[in-house]
Amino acid sequence: MTTHDVNASNQDFTRYDQVTKAHTYRLAESPSDEFDDDYEICTFDISPYLHGNAKDRAKFAEEFGAAVQEIGFSIITGHGVDAALYDDVHERVEELFTTISLEDKMRFRAKRHGSVSQGYFPIKETSNIHPDLVEGWVWCRRAFDMPQSRTTPLKPEEFWPDVKYEPVFRRLALEHEKLFKPITQAMFQGLGCDPHLYDQKLEQTNFGLRLNYYPPIEAHDDAAGGGRLLGHEDVDLFTILPAPSESGLQVWNQRSGKWIRLDAPKGSIIINTGDYMQRISNDRLPSTSHRVGKPLDGSQTSSARISFPMAVYVWEDEILDTLPGLGKPNYEPIKAITFHTRSTSKFYGDDYAVNE
Repeated sequence: MTTHDVNASNQDFTRYDQVTKAHTYRLAESPSDEFDDDYEICTFDISPYLHGNAKDRAKFAEEFGAAVQEIGFSIITGHGVDAALYDDVHERVEELFTTISLEDKMRFRAKRHGSVSQGYFPIKETSNIHPDLVEGWVWCRRAFDMPQSRTTPLKPEEFWPDVKYEPVFRRLALEHEKLFKPITQAMFQGLGCDPHLYDQKLEQTNFGLRLNYYPPIEAHDDAAGGGRLLGHEDVDLFTILPAPSESGLQVWNQRSGKWIRLDAPKGSIIINTGDYMQRISNDRLPSTSHRVGKPLDGSQTSSARISFPMAVYVWEDEILDTLPGLGKPNYEPIKAITFHTRSTSKFYGDDYAVNE
């Protein structure tokens, strides 16, 4: 098998996986794929957990935790983030990708900063293993004027093609940061663990804010079966994804062996757990496969798609170890930078891995 093989399977890359992923699926959407139209991803109002009493919090954690343990995905409302902010960010993402020249974008070509590949990803070059039909841009905490352990002043021009964008996307990062601890606490509480085990690790922790711009698919790519974003699992604790206005997100249902089309309500947030969380939860919270395929209405050839997921990480020196109370560990303790870069070298090449 060669890279950029449209028939490639996830099992072709299992040597990079740092958690167990026994199921098999094709990375790109295929006419032979089956879809589970009866399964519905659960939606929860998180406001009782954010503002309620102990009984309210326990009830939410039990229900939310059970849903995430079943499939690794859920939808939350009542999160407190103004939907108008999401509308503004949507417009700014489109502006960023459509008005800045490719030459200027390429000055910020993605490279590793700590664990995370940060910077600009040209279309068809978001990974080495598949020609995804998306442009991407990732910023970590280091790129923002936010409270953090940085010892040197931020120089926005080192990260941003136009410094006017930093405060715009910082607003989004700050709003989502308020949810890091409550979401983690609810997941841990749903497992029967101390909900505050990661409170200190999540104080001013690292993250990856990724902007995705999927231009209309050209006819030859559409005819060749090109996919907008290959099937994958996130490498993080969990991802915060404001509901995109355009369809295409597909989630793997391991129980049925079929895909689920996920269209969340406007203003809601999609939450999915990643490899970090599967590792520390002793496989109780799965890192669920997902991808961006073609919407049923065929609008991929005429309309762009925009999304801005935020991946929640711990800093590179933290140790990922099985949470107490979850039985005999399935995995040995491992440093976050080693875990992260071994996993993502699947996308960026074997020399991306850092072993510490």
